[in-house]
Amino acid sequence: MQSNPTALIVDDEVDLCRLMQITLTKMGIQSDVAYDIQTAKDCLARRVYDFCLTDLALPNGSGMELVQQITSTTDTPVAVITAHGNDMVAIEAMKLGAFDFVNKPLELPRLRVLVESALKATADIRASTPDSTPTTASTPETQTPATPPAQKYHGDHLLDERLIGESLPMQQLRTTIKKLARSQAPVFLWGGSGTGKEVVSRLIHDLSPRRDGSFVPVNCGAIPSELMESEFFGHKKGSFTGATSDKIGLFQQADGGTLFLDEVADLPLAMQVKLLRAIQEKTVRAIGDTKEVPVDIRIVCATHKDLAALVQQGAFRQDLFYRINVIEVKLPSLNERRDDIPMLARHFLGLIAKDWGLDNLSLGDDAIRTLCMHNFKGNVRELRNILERAVTLSDSSEINAHHLMLEDDDVEVLSFDEPMEYMTDTGIELVYGQKSPYHDSRPTYTPQPIIKDTKTTFKTGLQITATANYGTKKSDETGETPDPTLPQEGLEAYLSEQEKQLIATALVKSHGNKTQAAKLLGMTFRQLRYRMDKLGLGSDDDED
Repeated sequence: MQSNPTALIVDDEVDLCRLMQITLTKMGIQSDVAYDIQTAKDCLARRVYDFCLTDLALPNGSGMELVQQITSTTDTPVAVITAHGNDMVAIEAMKLGAFDFVNKPLELPRLRVLVESALKATADIRASTPDSTPTTASTPETQTPATPPAQKYHGDHLLDERLIGESLPMQQLRTTIKKLARSQAPVFLWGGSGTGKEVVSRLIHDLSPRRDGSFVPVNCGAIPSELMESEFFGHKKGSFTGATSDKIGLFQQADGGTLFLDEVADLPLAMQVKLLRAIQEKTVRAIGDTKEVPVDIRIVCATHKDLAALVQQGAFRQDLFYRINVIEVKLPSLNERRDDIPMLARHFLGLIAKDWGLDNLSLGDDAIRTLCMHNFKGNVRELRNILERAVTLSDSSEINAHHLMLEDDDVEVLSFDEPMEYMTDTGIELVYGQKSPYHDSRPTYTPQPIIKDTKTTFKTGLQITATANYGTKKSDETGETPDPTLPQEGLEAYLSEQEKQLIATALVKSHGNKTQAAKLLGMTFRQLRYRMDKLGLGSDDDED
């Protein structure tokens, strides 16, 4: 028979303790009360609790000491009670591992939500540890029974399914995500484009007690500044021109769940002030409304920019930075986990085959070797794009190195002191050469351009040279006067326009027959369809 949950309340205010104890009792929770740190330590020594509530200002010491002891020695979620407006102290407690915080004067609805989340976190922790039946000094009836095996490995299954790779950085990231899922603290993810920031944020949500609530992702850089307040907080009908009906904002959509703010560095300063208040007060007020609505959300933010540097430049508010940067997680770039490239490539190839209805797609050893030596500026997203392009342009089911269409300046074929291992269909193969500058733990590396002889060659048909275009600078950033003989719109736009003209000419000559047009251009029908889709020329799947 399962017993009622248990809680430890630590506060020196007798009336407040009594109020919390009555509230917990109505929720079916047994509770013990301690009015000082020593009594609390004695209670913890005698019994394992499902969660703990502690004030940070205690007469014989700081509640921080208790937070540190509980989080370092047990898996019990501990929430802190702070004076109103003293959020910075609560943030420090969450950095030590505190689950969440609640302000004085105590709001009972907020306390109930916090307690329910803490109980879910306790259940998840014990479910993820098969032998984690708590032991107490009380009778056996008070112990929580073992969780069914089907629930114990749910979190590991999600992690293995969505985080592909067995390298050390990925193992560390899995461990970090498990810890973050148990907390309610705001999380700040930073890493390069394509490193999987939204994937990680969704995992944190799906493994947390909030998984039954909504996960609401929003790209802060994609919302026009004049609509930002309405998008975040909503508006009432008639509050401004065009407001023909009531609108619920993103904060209310995420109530009970997680709000993921991607590219948070792109928020205007005026919006940063309003966002800070909403996070601190846990309330929002729609445009045109007269009352504030409480919201219970967890904030996860992400950006590829250096947010600390933007704070120094005055482009991002320091108080908001401290509020969202409670727990910071750096996502590894693909260059920092090259051992995962073969596994990732095969995984993406399988997804492409499934999505496109293709059979027996495979990667040749030379293709894997080329990918392992490629400088991925676009990380995992670039890897998938390269494979999609290769499948489209390939005439066979096996993808080889030449199908990847990676130029010499994209691939560093150097010799290294120790061989690099990668898995092939026949086993583990060693690649010898000079040590790749990307296969180490240095945080950044800027490859030097490779100077090579240029030779003029003539080939029949339309020649497509596809290279990843990540991190290139526009000509106007160099301070130099643009050369009038060069295309002002940039090389990519110029080439795209020329390619459109060639395809249009071929279609005219073939009277709209795409198969014949592809022959005129020296390519397959599938290649032509891919180019037309990319250029927005309205291709379809019929051969006409």
